Amino acid sequence: MERKIDEFLQKWQKDIIRKPLVLYGAKQIGKTFSVLDFGKKEYKNIVYFNTDNNKTILELFQKERSTEKIVLNLSLISGETILKEDTLVVFDNVVSNDIIKGLKVFGSEHSKYHMIAITSKKEKLSEFKGEELQFKNMTSMDFEEYLWARGEKSLSELIKESFTKKKTCAFHKVALDLFQEYLETGGLPEVIWASLEGKSFYELDAIKQKIIEIYKKEVALNPVLIDIPRGLEVIDSLPEQLKKENKKFQYGLMGTGKRAKEYESCINYLVNNQIVYRSYKITNVKSPLSSCKELDSFKLYCPDDGLLYTALHLTKKEALLNEDIKEVLYENHIAKTLVEGGYSLYYYQSDGKAEVNFVVQNRNGHIIPMELTTKTNSKAKSLSVFMKKYTVPQSYRITENNFAIKKDVRYIPIYAVFCLNENKL
Repeated sequence: MERKIDEFLQKWQKDIIRKPLVLYGAKQIGKTFSVLDFGKKEYKNIVYFNTDNNKTILELFQKERSTEKIVLNLSLISGETILKEDTLVVFDNVVSNDIIKGLKVFGSEHSKYHMIAITSKKEKLSEFKGEELQFKNMTSMDFEEYLWARGEKSLSELIKESFTKKKTCAFHKVALDLFQEYLETGGLPEVIWASLEGKSFYELDAIKQKIIEIYKKEVALNPVLIDIPRGLEVIDSLPEQLKKENKKFQYGLMGTGKRAKEYESCINYLVNNQIVYRSYKITNVKSPLSSCKELDSFKLYCPDDGLLYTALHLTKKEALLNEDIKEVLYENHIAKTLVEGGYSLYYYQSDGKAEVNFVVQNRNGHIIPMELTTKTNSKAKSLSVFMKKYTVPQSYRITENNFAIKKDVRYIPIYAVFCLNENKL
């Protein structure tokens, strides 16, 4: 399946000051498949190492600091010749920073060896500044990539054209129907493949349940996280947290006597490793938005729409007809799509309880509010209140309706949220 990471990898390969690449992201999103598929197309050979519990590789990087000696040893271990410019060397399932530290020498010397490390442990990368390494985040497939997989690339281009030219989309109903299917599958490649192969609703659900258990195992087997049971409690509570009218994360929903201080470290771990996404409450708006956030008031979202769909135990009928459930799925979709675009999440709440679902700051420093409007809150006025109080260059309402502009507000159909990540904000 075509992925947006493909274009990035091609640019990385041709970069004249190319550095070793550290590709990070949650498990099961297709990191290894994309890298190996890229290697098969672009290189004479691939040398692959699974570093999970691989003491030989770990000891090599702990001991050696010479690029040539490292390459010689890697060739001996793999039985493969590693060629400058023509071999892609892949280190998968990296959990030790010693391996990443070892790769830094290839960046400091501007060597002609092409090295990629793959990890799901984003939190462990915080100690690296990136002078000798290049870092790239990868997430699950967004709706545009889903359309590509469905053979609907022309439709994705039409949606982007409608967004850019601010005109209605001629295939609005088709796009909306496909988006409803995407909410069920989510963006995990294994689930999408199964859907394309005609697997049943229950077979898709079983795959997603398996992946949820993989994420939980990632938490349960982590040697750093002290509060493993609390981390699992947070994951399990997420569906009920999002079903509430007030989606602010409430510790009491996990049981009586639960306190914020007890859960702080485990929630930070889940957020830092992209197992959940966090949106902070703001009651004031100024630049930078990070200076306005209230640390003790936030919402948590699921990083994949399909996993949330399964965690909510939805039937197809309920997902299509229950407007409250639709609102939960749509809000989660907006959150995860904005995070995929590199935005930090905030939601605005005034003293009068007017709430704007999302407020982001774009690459030019402009502050952009976004309000989700559904049939259950079709007369929402929070965005209007926000616009009267603060001067903003652009405002969005995200709905099930077609593209439109009304009273200086751009109306964007829910299926087109991915367009907001195309440097257009």
